[in-house]
Amino acid sequence: MAYEWKFKSRPYADDDAKKLLAPVMSPETTDWHYNTHQKGYVTALNNIEKGLETADRAGANGNYSTIGELKRRFTWNHSGALLHDIYWEVLGGDGDPSKGPEVKAAIEKEFGSFDAWKADFKATAVSAKLSGWGLLVFDRLYSGRLLNVLVDEHQYGAIWGGVPLISLDVFEHAYYHKDGPARAKYIDNVIANLHWGRINDRYKKYVLNK
Repeated sequence: MAYEWKFKSRPYADDDAKKLLAPVMSPETTDWHYNTHQKGYVTALNNIEKGLETADRAGANGNYSTIGELKRRFTWNHSGALLHDIYWEVLGGDGDPSKGPEVKAAIEKEFGSFDAWKADFKATAVSAKLSGWGLLVFDRLYSGRLLNVLVDEHQYGAIWGGVPLISLDVFEHAYYHKDGPARAKYIDNVIANLHWGRINDRYKKYVLNK
């Protein structure tokens, strides 16, 4: 029986999202991005799971095979669904890092200051391809450090064992409807809208294991 992936709820209702996220994106994008775009990744994951049940493993090869394409698109859609879950989770706040004391202290220790982290994070996100992400990641399996990571598309540049604490979608669909090509302005608005309480909860859960 195929595994069923679930479309996860945001930490706020759809109507509330339009108000909470108004500094970041248009009301239409708030709706489309979640209820159509992200939901499409979850739908695709479930279709891929069904396809994998009957795919011909014996026909696998390095050029083209049904099993190969299903596996390849699984990675794309899984990463897209996961990063969007985190994206919505960390939005909807007032951008005050003092509301995340443990993660703020860790950022200051790693980057020297919160402002230094913010400058590096913004530069990371600005530098992604027109379809990409900027991430604050805990490098669990290798260095044990906090890192700002640039990811193109959903997975190119991702770090094995890296746990995303913040994910910032810089695909053009995330901001063009409100800010046009002003990606840097959108990134500033996201940073000012971060919910550091929920980011801190992620830090305590996945880094401090509390």
